[in-house]
Amino acid sequence: MEPLVLSDFLTLGAGLFCISVAGIFLNRKNLIILLMCIELMLLAVNMNFIAFSHFNGDIQGQVFVFFILTVAAAESAIGLAILVVLFRNRQTINVEDLNSMKG
Repeated sequence: MEPLVLSDFLTLGAGLFCISVAGIFLNRKNLIILLMCIELMLLAVNMNFIAFSHFNGDIQGQVFVFFILTVAAAESAIGLAILVVLFRNRQTINVEDLNSMKG
């Protein structure tokens, strides 16, 4: 079995990124799926950072990924909290029904 090379990781990252972009464009109704696609996009970029960091022999990319994951966790928690509040007030999570910004 041959060892994995950088192009294998970059191909997988590009595939995950394309799946997340397709998920955003194909599903514009459900807010939870939109948030999951954005997170998948961020994880694909993180995998590319780690692959470049590993194959270049430095640790800077991996440290950068830890900061990105920390911010992503906070973003997910805030996004889900907003989603719960929207569902309690409007009884729906469809994006088309959330178009008014009334106070």
